[in-house]
Amino acid sequence: MPIETPEYKIISKHEGFEVRRYSDMVIATTKVQADYKNSTSSGFRRIASYIFGGNDKEMKIAMTAPVIADCPSEGLKSYNIFFVMPKEHSMKDLPKANISEVSIQKESLGELAVLSFGGWASESRSMGYQKKLSELLIKNKIETKGGFMIAQYNSPWTLPPFRKNEVMVRILNTP
Repeated sequence: MPIETPEYKIISKHEGFEVRRYSDMVIATTKVQADYKNSTSSGFRRIASYIFGGNDKEMKIAMTAPVIADCPSEGLKSYNIFFVMPKEHSMKDLPKANISEVSIQKESLGELAVLSFGGWASESRSMGYQKKLSELLIKNKIETKGGFMIAQYNSPWTLPPFRKNEVMVRILNTP
């Protein structure tokens, strides 16, 4: 059975990236103060615990993809990590997490520039693809707002040639 992913509409395609408009969504999120690798690992475990029943209703919630995190950058000391909740759930029916570090909130990603890449979303590779997307956006005269994010779609045991990742950033102007 395929894993649910967020709904979006492609606004425009460019050489190397596309612009998407995402529907509003409900997310489970956590902030971790550590380096990128440890933050994404720890953040994933916290939210996975929540969806596997670590909540006040002991409710199991279906896994979705991708797992989204702040993109690593120089001097960043903490990272936000989030899972998109399945569309069947709303803010009203989702349980409260058993740990205070996980919260449920509504998220409006809006319009994003997105560049896809394979392999591992390691810190150095993520930063490299962030730089590449940033250069493409400058070339196309597209302004950004907020930080870059990394979306990872696969389980840890998926081999690198079959992995799907994306670097994404909110944009101010649609080309």
